[in-house]
Amino acid sequence: MTSPRREDVRNIAIIAHVDHGKTTLVDALLKASGEFNVKADAAQEQVLDSNDLERERGITILAKNTSIQYGDKTINIVDTPGHADFGSEVERILKMVDGALLIVDAVEGPMPQTRFVLRKALALGLHPIVVINKMDRPHIRPQEALNKVFDLFIDLGATDPQMDFAVVYAAGKEGWSSHDVTTPGTDMKPLLDTIVKSVPGPQVDPSKPLQMLVTMLDYSAYLGKIGIGRMQNGKIAKNENVVLIKGEDGKVIPGKVTMLQMYQGLKRRDVDNAQAGDIVAIAGLETINVGDTVSDVANPIALPPLEIDEPTLSMEFMVNNSPFSGREGKLVTSRHLRERLLKEQQINVGLKIEQLPGEGHFQVSGRGELHLSILIETMRREGFELAVSRPQVIFREIKGVMSEPMENLVIDAPSQYQGAIIESLGRRLGQLQNMAPEGANRTRLEYAISSRGLMGFKTELMAMTKGTGMMHHSFNGYGKKGNEPPPRVNGVLISMAQGTTTGYALSGLQERSDFFLGPGVEVYEGMIVGTNSRASDMMVNPTKAKAMSNMRSKATDDAVQLEPPKILSLEQSLEFIDDDELLEVTPQSIRLRKKVLNGSMRKRAEEKAA
Repeated sequence: MTSPRREDVRNIAIIAHVDHGKTTLVDALLKASGEFNVKADAAQEQVLDSNDLERERGITILAKNTSIQYGDKTINIVDTPGHADFGSEVERILKMVDGALLIVDAVEGPMPQTRFVLRKALALGLHPIVVINKMDRPHIRPQEALNKVFDLFIDLGATDPQMDFAVVYAAGKEGWSSHDVTTPGTDMKPLLDTIVKSVPGPQVDPSKPLQMLVTMLDYSAYLGKIGIGRMQNGKIAKNENVVLIKGEDGKVIPGKVTMLQMYQGLKRRDVDNAQAGDIVAIAGLETINVGDTVSDVANPIALPPLEIDEPTLSMEFMVNNSPFSGREGKLVTSRHLRERLLKEQQINVGLKIEQLPGEGHFQVSGRGELHLSILIETMRREGFELAVSRPQVIFREIKGVMSEPMENLVIDAPSQYQGAIIESLGRRLGQLQNMAPEGANRTRLEYAISSRGLMGFKTELMAMTKGTGMMHHSFNGYGKKGNEPPPRVNGVLISMAQGTTTGYALSGLQERSDFFLGPGVEVYEGMIVGTNSRASDMMVNPTKAKAMSNMRSKATDDAVQLEPPKILSLEQSLEFIDDDELLEVTPQSIRLRKKVLNGSMRKRAEEKAA
């Protein structure tokens, strides 16, 4: 017998490519419902992007829940990440909802991660509402964007009912939506009405025994781990005795609900009771984890466990052992590192951590470079010092064939650089799928390429297009393992001394290199200070001072003219380093270095390996 639907509740997810306006659209819905007051909430935009990294980068990293009241309907909204590296977040959230808003930029149209999130939604049987967003931008192409969305639905094997999707045009920043592509709206009512009409209420049964699948985790210093999920069946009350059925082995653990909360606007509020169809947060179950089922004591029945995409990249995390260790961070020991990584593993289910031989040495596996770099950046802001290795792809044997992660890559760049881009990606064994003009002076290139081949390309693209090229990529399954991509084109300049860099020394070296630092910076032996113009590495002394002399000459006394250093970001540094190099990360600095710092020992190790 089919369970009834709750007509007073709608549970929806917001899915889209990075920077297509998901979070801004949620802001508009909150304001329209009166849940978000500009003055009371500090006139903050992207209110759901609550951590500093999300605000700085303009992306959603962690899924967020909110709830609005529209007439007699409660609409629970989950804002999901758009980047494929956080696919484990997207996948779990879609298990909690009955519908989705697919947000597409009216200028850019569908992008690689639009394909990624839509594939997940369609596979779960959801019927997305398509929102053509950013209709207030210049040069919009809403009909072209909609046609591409339609093609994408067909390409991903959508069913006939899924193909019959509702379409709404919106400008999240200006706070309006409309059913008519030619007529801007005045408020968000058209979109809210479409949600109520097109998204079904949750199909649940409050009369059955309690069942709730845990799809998200939170943590409180006072309450411990907090499990978040949608109640599938039954009812729950604060201080009620329940059981936790573990997702990995079915073990049944008794417990008690010490806190019960539901979402209201931007906050969670304490409630005494909740029923099937509600999205709730509960505390009191110490071992709760994603994929577990909270169930009835008398009749414990597990829900199907979640399937989470496996990690595609791994890195080594280790204690910082450079000569500058302990200068800038407070958390520097192997115990600190181990405790922090284990804590992260409790709430970040896309992450896998394995202890390696040696004190304070771990292998951390995740869904991509961004996924891992966010963890590193978060840790350095917390006061950690650590060293990390170059990311390595994780190979898998599928049906007897060694396979590697593959990516969809889309590049938008000025047409004058397309030859250089095609040549570079050809060296990286990328396969050109499509090439089309974007306006008068830009070209859009679409590639299939391995994750290995893509490593380091973003930095190269920025250099060859002078910062004007844009790229987006997303995981697209596994393909047969190909040949090794070519090595890094340029070698590096390695400091042979410890001291402070001088303008005099750098000026004598700059003809053959690009420097990563300027004068007056402390360096140590084995630290990488720049790139070499040749393919080989070279030892240099960037601390050399000008010799004192009684002789004066106008030519030698002229002020030293130095090119500005090329300062690499954390992601750029991770892409740049080679297999024999490490990245030293502290709260104040990012330093590139060789694994073996001493030049003589490094040379002996290279000869032994050869």
